[in-house]
Amino acid sequence: MDKVLTANIKNIALLGHGGCGKTTLAESMLFAAKDIDRMGKVGDGNTVCDFDPEEVKRGFSISTSVASTMWKSKRINILDTPGYLDFIGQVCEGLSAADAAVIVVDCRAGLEVGTEIAWDNANSAGVPRAFFINKCDDAEAHFGRTFEELRDKFGSNLCPIFVPVNEDKSNLVFVNLVEMVAYTYDKSGVRKEVPMTDEYKSVAEEYRAPLFEAIAQTSDELMEKFFADEEITKEEAVAALNVGIVDGSIVPVYCGSAANMWGVYNLLDAVADSFPSFADTGKVKIVDGDEIKEAPIDADGACSLFVFKTVADQFGKLTVFKVMSGSVKKDTAFKNSNTGSDEKFSHIYILRGKKQIEVDELSCGDIGMTSKLSNTGTCDTLSVGGNVTYARIKYPKPYMCRAISAGTKGDEDKISGGISRLLDEDLTLKFENNPETKQMLLYGMSDIHIDVVVSKLKNRYGVSVNLSEPRIAYRETIKGRVQVEGKHKKQSGGSGQYGHVKMTFSHGEDEGLTFTQSVVGGNVPKGYYPAVEKGLLEAMQKGVLAGYPVVNLAADLFDGSYHPVESNEISFKLAARLAYKEGLPKANPILLEPIVDLKVNVPDGLVGDVMGDLNKRRGRVGGMNPDPERSGYTIVEAEVPKAEMSDYTITLRAMTQGRGKFDFEFVRYEEVPGNIAQKIIAESKNDEDDE
Repeated sequence: MDKVLTANIKNIALLGHGGCGKTTLAESMLFAAKDIDRMGKVGDGNTVCDFDPEEVKRGFSISTSVASTMWKSKRINILDTPGYLDFIGQVCEGLSAADAAVIVVDCRAGLEVGTEIAWDNANSAGVPRAFFINKCDDAEAHFGRTFEELRDKFGSNLCPIFVPVNEDKSNLVFVNLVEMVAYTYDKSGVRKEVPMTDEYKSVAEEYRAPLFEAIAQTSDELMEKFFADEEITKEEAVAALNVGIVDGSIVPVYCGSAANMWGVYNLLDAVADSFPSFADTGKVKIVDGDEIKEAPIDADGACSLFVFKTVADQFGKLTVFKVMSGSVKKDTAFKNSNTGSDEKFSHIYILRGKKQIEVDELSCGDIGMTSKLSNTGTCDTLSVGGNVTYARIKYPKPYMCRAISAGTKGDEDKISGGISRLLDEDLTLKFENNPETKQMLLYGMSDIHIDVVVSKLKNRYGVSVNLSEPRIAYRETIKGRVQVEGKHKKQSGGSGQYGHVKMTFSHGEDEGLTFTQSVVGGNVPKGYYPAVEKGLLEAMQKGVLAGYPVVNLAADLFDGSYHPVESNEISFKLAARLAYKEGLPKANPILLEPIVDLKVNVPDGLVGDVMGDLNKRRGRVGGMNPDPERSGYTIVEAEVPKAEMSDYTITLRAMTQGRGKFDFEFVRYEEVPGNIAQKIIAESKNDEDDE
């Protein structure tokens, strides 16, 4: 396959609400380009882009897939992204390699939450946007209503390019408003030009007004023509559209039916003719010390790549990259700027779903894949000189947590190995082996996300796991003050053991142990003080209420006794532990729980619902502020017990239809209310009995 020049490469990400038809649109684009001889269906599990067994089983996309095609001598790399929020990390990866985004909208449903989120994600990624209003053939579709909803929400720079001009769903007529040409489509999706009737012209003129209003804003000259009611020529309109799409000042709107191939040829024409190439974007983000800076794109410079996706399965690891400068050839040697390791490409491929097509060379801006790289992962930079590092992808933090345990005894090592590979391909996953709660913890974006991971562990790596609620790392402390003694005395034929301490226990100011000595007269030799302290530190690992570690403990050794022969360090260590067990139950012990500082970002109209829910979670709202980055959104700040946050991901998503976001971090421990503490203590004792 011949090398394609940078100016002829177009990378587009398909975004949108789940079920809007992104994968079907990608399928129809490949069919139009004759890359496939029949169109698959998502429901049948035979599409090019949804090839993972989990996608086939579930009937929706769970990862971003790349499908390369040629149209009008231009290479179009289609990045088909998931529509469900559970897999937002995959959307971030797709957008990191895209030079433009096509937001697919279901014409029946109109503006949906996923449409808004897709707009925000594309805006954050800094890529130009376009809309494709899909399923216009549906009996309940209403293009005019959907277009107005989009325009009201996203602004007057949305301009229609390709619109339906009649209401016959079985024989829709579409008009290209720039060229004023009408088309119909046959059952196989082939378009045919038809005469422009007065009826079609009348409807088209209604949509041309917002089109030319948007076009006029691209230059002062066209603005003067627009206000003077002078005609803007077709050539001027085409040139203005190209400029406006590239700089993002115009958001074109196309339409059709991906399942029937309606409007797909026109969308492909638009992508090939008017959408930006990588060179048109002008700059890339690089790491310079502790800062992120912009640098110009050097299509003819030394080769460098950015790895935006990794696929790991039982057969190995596939590395998907974008060429950021120069061109890459087989057998090129690279240095990984992030790890310092050396890598060499033995083969280079372009992708069409799971199909790998080997090529000899890829130009700057192109997307490719290689395999068998030993020390390279997602977000790494590979370059010939090793002197550039590209900015990492920003992923949302996973807060949905589940404890996992082996379904079969002895599979613990298999769990770690399988999850390690899944962590390579999904950077929104987090795994930790918590030594305090003695649980393996898996963090994901939602319950569905974690369910997919569990299914992959079983199907790819043969590991069955059980899920459970994670334990909360509670603490214990005391509020009272008590004086006690501990005496360890043991005689066993030979030399015995003797240690005797008298101690005062009270609440300490420091987080750990505050150990002091006020012994007088040498009743306890100084050489045994460290042993007493060590005994207390070991005892504090398990509290007297529910077995949780003790914090903020002050202990003063004020008296005791020793035996010149039988006393030793172990004796005083054990004596201190006896004093601990005797004293803490009498010093008003209490249970402490972790408190988190929570920030919730929600639409203004849902603030009351969110605050009501936080009150149910024993939260204390500390303030509300308008979001400086998102108009119409408020940031609610609150302090909430961590124990109440386990299902917050699911609750907030349901409460805000996916619009809400949150972030939290641990701040301190606070006393658990008495009724809740009793339940925790009872559960802890039941767990001990079960063991």
